[in-house]
Amino acid sequence: MAINEQKLNDFMGRFVGDLGAVMHAATVVVGDQLGLYKALANGPCDADELARRTSTDARYLREWLSAQAASGYVEYDARTHMFGLSEEQAFALAEEGSPAFVPGAFQIAVAQFKAIPKIVQAMRTGLGLGWHEHDASLFHGTERFFRPGYAANLVSTWIPALDGAEAKLKAGALVADVGCGHGASTIIMAQAYPASTFVGFDYHAPSVKHARSAAEQAGVASRGSFEVARAQDFPGNSYDLVTMFDCLHDMGDAVSAAAHVRVSLNSDGIWLIVEPFANDSLEENLNPVGRIYYSASTFICTPAPRAQEVGACLGAQAGEARLRDVVMEG
Repeated sequence: MAINEQKLNDFMGRFVGDLGAVMHAATVVVGDQLGLYKALANGPCDADELARRTSTDARYLREWLSAQAASGYVEYDARTHMFGLSEEQAFALAEEGSPAFVPGAFQIAVAQFKAIPKIVQAMRTGLGLGWHEHDASLFHGTERFFRPGYAANLVSTWIPALDGAEAKLKAGALVADVGCGHGASTIIMAQAYPASTFVGFDYHAPSVKHARSAAEQAGVASRGSFEVARAQDFPGNSYDLVTMFDCLHDMGDAVSAAAHVRVSLNSDGIWLIVEPFANDSLEENLNPVGRIYYSASTFICTPAPRAQEVGACLGAQAGEARLRDVVMEG
């Protein structure tokens, strides 16, 4: 077999980058959980000072800080031997509410690694792996990863883009947020539209319990309630707005879910669907964003519908045309 040395070197260069990213991901989760990024955002310091700020061990931190600097997640000043965060790094790593906050994505990656034995078995048998069967880091990571985007766009851009939706919500509407997970989207809407009433539905009981607690903490529990229910038969038939955020592609029977949305809406009701962006052909999605979503879809978004009736398996890169077909069939 003839080996093209340049192509091999190019591939090995990609491997080095990929392995570094994989190894680095766990260090981000640790830094997030220990509050290291938030402490660094308070000003440059060395490992000893960071250890004092966070009640951690300085020797471990020297290694962790070195890894962060090598990955470009922390700045290092060779003259002073101090580590710190640029404004951009702090915005992405230390500010939980910022639209660029990324640590939640690494929690999702951790959940994928924990699911490897189950996914190996699923691939051999063709059986599914339900959302509820994953490690809890997936549920928390998903909320933390998607919430910044919802906070930045839902009220300011997405709802105003729907003819008549904003006026309904300001006047007082009844809203069903289907597949609500931990309730981030529901709570954001409830805070923005105090005249409206919101009900979040999710089949995952622990997520519903978390959402109820989050609504209490946010002060919107009187107008934002949560119930355990499936997308294809959630209760109610007079909603002014039904929303689905990043969940339609996870549904085993997405067509039945679409059909149920139709009968649950008022005659002039609106259905808002938010999904990960994707082009309609595979070759157009062979890019860094597609790489992330196809990888996540292999572990999460394809096994989940396989564990449900019908098992549609739309995947996280379904594309607008495929989703439109599902919606219109329903």
